[in-house]
Amino acid sequence: MEKTKLLEKNMEKRSKCIVYTRVMGYHRPVESFNIGKKGEHRQRKEFVEPKNYL
Repeated sequence: MEKTKLLEKNMEKRSKCIVYTRVMGYHRPVESFNIGKKGEHRQRKEFVEPKNYL
């Protein structure tokens, strides 16, 4: 099934997901950011610590 048709079919089951990020020591919803900060948030890369770190 095509992705858009699947989304349309299940529209009533969907709910809004609020994404939070840590800013200056506290958590804040990304949806409250201004346009520039939202763009910056999209460009961030997740830090993954290597397992063999000495």
